[in-house]
Amino acid sequence: MLPVNGGAQLGFDFATTRLVKVTPSKLATWSDCPRRYRMTYLDRPAPPRGGAWAHSTLGAVVHLALRALFDLPPAERTPRAAAALVDRHWTSEGFRDAAQAAEYRERARGWVADYAAELTPDAEAVGLEQWVSVATDRIVAEGRVDRIDRRGAELVIVDYKTGRRAPTEADAQASQALALYAVATERTLRRPCVQVELHHLPSGEVLAWRHDRGSLDEHVRLAEEAATELAAAADELETGGDTDELFPPRPAPRCGGCEMRRNCPEGRAAAPPRNPWDLLAP
Repeated sequence: MLPVNGGAQLGFDFATTRLVKVTPSKLATWSDCPRRYRMTYLDRPAPPRGGAWAHSTLGAVVHLALRALFDLPPAERTPRAAAALVDRHWTSEGFRDAAQAAEYRERARGWVADYAAELTPDAEAVGLEQWVSVATDRIVAEGRVDRIDRRGAELVIVDYKTGRRAPTEADAQASQALALYAVATERTLRRPCVQVELHHLPSGEVLAWRHDRGSLDEHVRLAEEAATELAAAADELETGGDTDELFPPRPAPRCGGCEMRRNCPEGRAAAPPRNPWDLLAP
């Protein structure tokens, strides 16, 4: 694995080395569209964003319900309790109308209830929405993990998904976010962590990938490269660099659902606007 920040014993010069602080979300935004990265993380005051999206609301409710479910003693994590937790956290922001909101509320109740029914009695979560971080000699990577399980001597990263497309094992393997969470979790909690999992609530699928040290190192290396690029662009912007050259737009079909769409002519030209409920699972 790439060397973590160990201070003097690694010959680390805190006075001359600048670490770039990143999260998986920042790295993904930079990779998708540098202009959106600038508007989201650098511009002050930040440009106005679009309104709520129903799929984001749905995902947030399911995450909150599952967090609350694992706060309960194992014997109380019943399907009925799980469905009630969806009701407790429900909000209808972004849905087309009350009927659509009610439909997806029932779907979410079913997803979470089915998930609770499949839990093993010995399921042990040692972290819920836990913030983890790790420093290499170039970056500080940090983020909040949906759930961290202890399985034997190892820790496992669990990431909940509620999107319309069911993920694949390849998605778990390729996810930079999950890999960084694994590295940061091992560093933070001092236990081996190489397995990552995507739990897709609508389909009930669990897609797992077991990394080796080489694959984790490669994800960290790519994160360091991206962090170096975005930090250099931000530095040049501060000294008067050209905004559009440093943070160009990357027009694509996804621009139809971008929260910064109203501030980006190229994005508006690239795709028609999506309704706030268009990305809900069918």
